Parts: sequence; C-alpha cells; structure tokens
Amino acid sequence: MNILVVESNSVKDTHKLARHVLKQLPGPQVLALHGDLGSGKTCFVQGLALALGVDRPVTSPTFTLVHEYPGLRPLVHVDLYRLRDSLDALMLGLEEYFDAAGITAIEWAERAEDIFPPRTIHIFFETLAVSHARRITIKSLIKLSQ
Repeated sequence: MNILVVESNSVKDTHKLARHVLKQLPGPQVLALHGDLGSGKTCFVQGLALALGVDRPVTSPTFTLVHEYPGLRPLVHVDLYRLRDSLDALMLGLEEYFDAAGITAIEWAERAEDIFPPRTIHIFFETLAVSHARRITIKSLIKLSQ
C-alpha cells in the first residue's frame, strides 16, 4: 500500500491536488472519500471536475445521491451520507459505477467500503487547527507522486 500525505491550506491547494492525482490515473478509477462534514471532500471533487473540463457547478449530491458529469472523462459523484450501510449502496446500484468509464468519486465511503473493488483509492480528509487547513492522506495500490 502506498501512502501520500499532503497538507492543503486553501481551496486552491485542494483543487491543485485533485488535478495532480487525476493526471496520474490513466483509466477508470474509483475514489473513496472519507472525512467529516466540511473536511474538503466535495472541494476535492470540484477540483476533479475543473480538471476534467466539467462546465456545470459541482455540489454535494446528498439528496440525489448520484450526480453524473460529462467532461474529458466522465465524472460520477456519489454521496452515501444518507445511506446506512453497504446493503443500501447495493440497492442503489453503486457497484454498476465501479466499472464505468471515467472517475467515480464516493463521499462518505466508509458506509459501504466493504463492497469497493480492491483497486479503489482511499482518500482521507482531516481538518486541522489552522483555519482552512486540511490533511489529506491518500492510500493506493498505485504509487502516486507528490
């Protein structure tokens, strides 16, 4: 397992990290995003969307559960906050997105991580004591450069 730890001090830093990670993912990929409310998960997905040329606003799909965006590669943004567990995620059809072309970014991933494919990249977001600062830890089978 490869681990990359980065500190972000702004939205711009988080978007830059998302773009950097995306450049290292040549094919379809599932990104499991972990972290408390306001820890930067949606901000990271917005950075992915910018890098993919998505021309629509990206917001958390808390109520709709899934948003799909066309871009240079398709982006699927999933939010499991309102689900209880992996059984709910299976009923949603989440596993159908695992083999989809493009990037599938899943917020509140801990609610269903037992059904994710082994190649899933897990990204953990933590707020730090300094305002707007975040620690972002990426765990992946793929070695990502910093």
